[in-house]
Amino acid sequence: MQISTDCWRADHQADAASTAEWLAAKRAEEQTAAADWATQFDMPPLEGPEKILGWGERTRHQLVTRAYAALVTEGTWDEADWDQLEEQVRLLTRAGWWVDQREAEGTDLPELLEAADDRDRPTENPFR
Repeated sequence: MQISTDCWRADHQADAASTAEWLAAKRAEEQTAAADWATQFDMPPLEGPEKILGWGERTRHQLVTRAYAALVTEGTWDEADWDQLEEQVRLLTRAGWWVDQREAEGTDLPELLEAADDRDRPTENPFR
């Protein structure tokens, strides 16, 4: 049985609206989690264009959380090792850097932090 073009279009638009609503709710949930995490772990606000700040904050939260799981929870790092890495994380305040690393594995974070340049670390940790 074939559906009419109008019926297909109506179904497709309803699906698109439902997907957009779901995505907006998911992003809001992720943004809240990232903000709570940044407060809990004393992370500085990110800098950059307004349109990517939220994305950068969510990405930073997700990557650092993956790194902790891989390096400490499942890996061989102790809390002292992690504290040193966390200080390096605080120095990277350019939202674009975090967005660029969005596909990185948690185990790659130490190397990525080491490779970051001065443009990604605008100051010597102005937040603390």
